[in-house]
Amino acid sequence: MEAKAVITALAALAQESRLAIFRHLVQIGPEGSAASKIGEALDIAPSSLSFHMKELAHADLVTFRHEGRYVIYSANFTAMNDVVGFLTENCCGGNVCAPVSTCCPLTAATT
Repeated sequence: MEAKAVITALAALAQESRLAIFRHLVQIGPEGSAASKIGEALDIAPSSLSFHMKELAHADLVTFRHEGRYVIYSANFTAMNDVVGFLTENCCGGNVCAPVSTCCPLTAATT
């Protein structure tokens, strides 16, 4: 991952509502959630939620798909792992200090 992409991702997360949204989506898992449900869970107005989701999508931290009239948002676990990997790739003087662990959530279809 390039430094510019990491900076964009970290900048997107450097805001209280966006950080809460992203953490909420990580907890939900790959199946994601409708925008309305996210707003209800976090008490964020629809207009504000739309703005924050746009910022997270621009940073490639969330993906979305349409299901009927709903927009379903999911955390982009690959991007999340890439950011964490970028931040830790030179830890311990460049030596591997622990087994590398990435988040690989199971989808509802595989559980």
